[in-house]
Amino acid sequence: MDARAIIATLRRGEQPGETELSWFAQGIASGEVSDAQAGAFAMAVCLQGLDQTGRRALTLAMRDSGDVLHWDLPGPVMDKHSTGGVGDCVSLLLAPALAECGVYVPMISGRGLGHTGGTLDKMEAIPGVSTQISEQRLHKITAEVGCAIVGATGRIAPADKRLYAIRDVTATVESLDLITASILSKKLAASPEALVMDVKIGSGAFMKTLEEARALARSLVETANAAGCKTTALITDMNQPIASALGNGLEVAEVMQALTAGEICPLIEITAALSGVLLAQAGLAKDEGEGSRLIREALLSGRVASRFGRMVAAQGGPADFASHWTRYLPVAPVIHEVTAPRAGYVTAMEGEALGLAVVHLGGGRMVEGDQVDPAVGLSDLVRLGQWVEAGETLACVHAARESAALETEAALLEALTLADTAPAELPLIHERIG
Repeated sequence: MDARAIIATLRRGEQPGETELSWFAQGIASGEVSDAQAGAFAMAVCLQGLDQTGRRALTLAMRDSGDVLHWDLPGPVMDKHSTGGVGDCVSLLLAPALAECGVYVPMISGRGLGHTGGTLDKMEAIPGVSTQISEQRLHKITAEVGCAIVGATGRIAPADKRLYAIRDVTATVESLDLITASILSKKLAASPEALVMDVKIGSGAFMKTLEEARALARSLVETANAAGCKTTALITDMNQPIASALGNGLEVAEVMQALTAGEICPLIEITAALSGVLLAQAGLAKDEGEGSRLIREALLSGRVASRFGRMVAAQGGPADFASHWTRYLPVAPVIHEVTAPRAGYVTAMEGEALGLAVVHLGGGRMVEGDQVDPAVGLSDLVRLGQWVEAGETLACVHAARESAALETEAALLEALTLADTAPAELPLIHERIG
């Protein structure tokens, strides 16, 4: 095997064989392939692309570059992945909701990326919670509680970890083939029997158009199914945050309110739709509609709140979090109300700008290694189509300093559009693929 020959094959627009791609992925993980060669490989894939066979081979090779988990549980093992958005805390509802309905969910999640929030950062807003646990501990929590939300160990898909860092500095992040292999190599390493992919579209997502979202959804579904994992994708709306809050601790508060209020909200609806797909795949519901109904009932009953509390306790958090969550979540020293400068309908939100505003407050990372402040962010955010009077609250800014709150107020006012005519209502779910 020769890294230069494989790169040259790709550069000519030809497809390397499965053996070559497997060797290259192992070489990235082991260091036998240099940074320069890995960067050249990423650029060649970005420019020339891989066919479906090549995409599957690269995905499996990156999965097999490290540990692959194996399960011996009395029920199906399943998982979900979101392509990222703002105010997206669905995973925190979905994992315990599926567990409550008989599915085991060892969810390997990530941290915030760019303007989007990270599931691990949200979990770690709860005092004591650890998301970096051993594989042995992950097996124990999953078996006892039914779900866990953790980060990948250094032994899960190490080829992806190194290649992603190289892509980040070589302008090759946007490759559909490399995005697919990166997402699925980590998810497939957990050996789920089925996956549901939540592909976001809109101003707060990485994919801004339906065409882009469809392309990614099809790539993920085709590749995962070709790899032997039953996979379906839902394209869901991200033209406004799913929750009415952005920021790690504030989003956990939204989750707990959704789990304890007993009322339908967008968080409940999207969680039910995604989970219903998996319950039908598992044979625990006759179809996706019944699966969604079962999940919705579990969420509204309060049972999922208790299951979430058990997961929090198993990962080191407070034993009574489900019943006393308000006493544990962090509170910012400055809470600043932002009011409407005029009356009108909320017709548009620049979701990416809202996400970046939270990052600048300290709720995300400007550079790798930054400490995240779990208390900062936005709460009580208005919804698209909502009518507001002049002087009515648009959102509350939670900040560490008054100056930061005022800067965020200016960014928020610029990100929201008010008009005299109500906008067309957007669906929560645009399409189903798979």
